[in-house]
Amino acid sequence: MSNSNAVPLYDNIGVHYDATRRADPFLAKRLAHHLRPHAGGRFLDIACGTGNYSVAMAQGPGSWHGLDLSSGMLRSAHHKPGDVCYVQADAAFLPFKDGCFDGAICTMALHHLPVLYPVFCEAYRVIAAGRLVIFTSTAEQMRGYWLNEYFPIAMGRSIAQMPALRLVLDSLTGAGFAVAATEAYHVRPDLQDTFLYAGKFRPQLYLDAEMRRGISTFSTQADPEELETGCHRLERDIESGRFNAIAERYRSNDGDYLFVAASKQARG
Repeated sequence: MSNSNAVPLYDNIGVHYDATRRADPFLAKRLAHHLRPHAGGRFLDIACGTGNYSVAMAQGPGSWHGLDLSSGMLRSAHHKPGDVCYVQADAAFLPFKDGCFDGAICTMALHHLPVLYPVFCEAYRVIAAGRLVIFTSTAEQMRGYWLNEYFPIAMGRSIAQMPALRLVLDSLTGAGFAVAATEAYHVRPDLQDTFLYAGKFRPQLYLDAEMRRGISTFSTQADPEELETGCHRLERDIESGRFNAIAERYRSNDGDYLFVAASKQARG
């Protein structure tokens, strides 16, 4: 994360975050596919949070640094096994020398960045040659979540925070990157990381208060009255079977999340 105003809030979230959040093996595999890490390379996880994906990626080739602004998140990261060097700093002001990394990732963090362009410029500066791989949802995709049916205020606020795909792509190219690939991700029933739409096929997950605490939309954007009303409606619809028809109305072919791989070429 990179928003200093949100640091105390995310310090508190970090205390409970790992009760429900963990790296998903399939997503880690796709991150590696796009990043192309190699032995002897140095890689950075930007806005790493509690380091779940830093640790997962460090199980492959190369050495890893994780960076986040939240001391609470990083305290949790430091307790995890794995050879990752964690640094507390703002993603818009990376405390690293030019060209000291061979690639970077940024997972589920764009909505925590007040402005994308300076973050991408910094990523471009510290990468000698290689890729920045982003995993995110877009505002366009989020409008297709059935969660809008039950929590419209919270979802509206969350969507307002999420940059549109065109802004992401323009900010990357403006920073100097070439967009190498985009890949839509449709939530899988076996998804292990319980981020916002992880319960697409498991709506009962949202009735668990502990699970909701690990999702910023519910922990920072939800109105308590709407949350209570929405959970009651959702529970009734699950029990009656009405939920299936509602979920069907929100079916989309655009994917629920998105990988964006951007590349920086070595200068000749």
